[in-house]
Amino acid sequence: MIRFGLLGCGRISKRHSDLLGGGQIKGATLVSVCDTIAERADAVASRFSVPAFYDLSDFLVQKDIDAVAVLTPSGLHPQHAIACAKAGKHVIVEKPMALRLQDADAMIRACDEAGVKLFVVKQNRFNVPVVKAREALEAGRFGRLVLGTVRVRWCRDQTYYDQDAWRGTWAYDGGVLTNQASHHIDMLEWFFGDVVSVHARATTALVKVETEDTAVATLKFRSGALGIIEATTAVRPRDLEGSLSILGEKGAVEIAGFAVNEIRHWRFVDELPIDKVVVERYSVNPPNVYGFGHQAYYEHVVDCLLHQRAALVDGLQGRKSLELISALYESIETGQEVALRFEPRRSRLGVLS
Repeated sequence: MIRFGLLGCGRISKRHSDLLGGGQIKGATLVSVCDTIAERADAVASRFSVPAFYDLSDFLVQKDIDAVAVLTPSGLHPQHAIACAKAGKHVIVEKPMALRLQDADAMIRACDEAGVKLFVVKQNRFNVPVVKAREALEAGRFGRLVLGTVRVRWCRDQTYYDQDAWRGTWAYDGGVLTNQASHHIDMLEWFFGDVVSVHARATTALVKVETEDTAVATLKFRSGALGIIEATTAVRPRDLEGSLSILGEKGAVEIAGFAVNEIRHWRFVDELPIDKVVVERYSVNPPNVYGFGHQAYYEHVVDCLLHQRAALVDGLQGRKSLELISALYESIETGQEVALRFEPRRSRLGVLS
C-alpha cells in the first residue's frame, strides 16, 4: 500500500483526494493533507477522516507518508517538490512541473540525489482514445506525419482568476499556454516528436490578468511535420473543446471532447477490423472519474512505485514540455521564431514582477 499525502487543497485537489481518499486506486490510500489556508485543509481532511497540517515542515516529518502530490500554485512547485524529496518522499507534481527550466533541473536533481521518484501529472496520456491513437502511431499506421493541431477553447472568466491572487500571474501561474493548454501541448509533442522551432502570438482579450488568455502558435518538428496550437480561455459563455488532430500520409485521427476524451474522426487508408472496435468501444473515455485520465494515471504511479518501473512522464519528460512552453513565451515577447534548445532571455514566465 502506497500512502499519499496531499500538499495543497485548492481547486485541483478534488480530483486527487476523491481518488486517493475514496478508495478508488488499488494499492493507494490518503493519509494526510496540508495547506497554509486552514479551512481548505480542514475541509478535505474532514471528508476523508485524515489529519490536516498547516505547516510544510510538520507535514513532511510524518513517517506514514510515502509519496506527496504537490498541488500548490505552479510557481511554488520547485520549492515544495524539493522539500518533499529531501524528506524522502516520492513526488507527484501537477502540471506544469515548474515555470523556469532551472527550477525543473533543480527538482530533477533533488529527487535523484534523494533516491525518490518524480512524476509529472499528464493524465490525458491515459485517456482511452489517446491510448488507442498512440497504439496506431506506434504501429506505423499514420505513415509520415504531416500536421498536428491542438485546440483548447475553454471559458475562464474574471471570477475564476479572482479566486486566488496567484492566478494569471507570471511568477506563480502563467497564462493559458502554461496552465490550461499544457496537457495538450505535451500531447502534440508526444505524438510528433522533437520540436525544432516555434513562432507564437498572444493577447489578453477578456480578463484583467498579467498573462495571456489567448494564444496561437506554429511549430516545426524535426520530422518535417508542422504543428498548430490554438489556446484560449476567452470562449463565452461556456467551454467548447480540448482537442488533438493527427494527420499523416496514411491516416487521420481527431480526438476532441472537453479534454481530449472523445474520438471525432478515425480514418486510415488501410482499414483494419480493429478500427470498428475502436470506434464502437473506445471512442469515449469512461466518464466515471472527473478529470478522465487521473484514475489510470494514479494506477500507473502505484505500479511504478510498487514494482520499480519507469514513469511514463518523469522529470525529464516534464522538463521537455516546459522547454517548449518557454520557447513559446520567448517568441511572444520577441516577435521572432525561436529555436528549441535555447536559453530564455525575454520570457517573463516564473519571474517576479
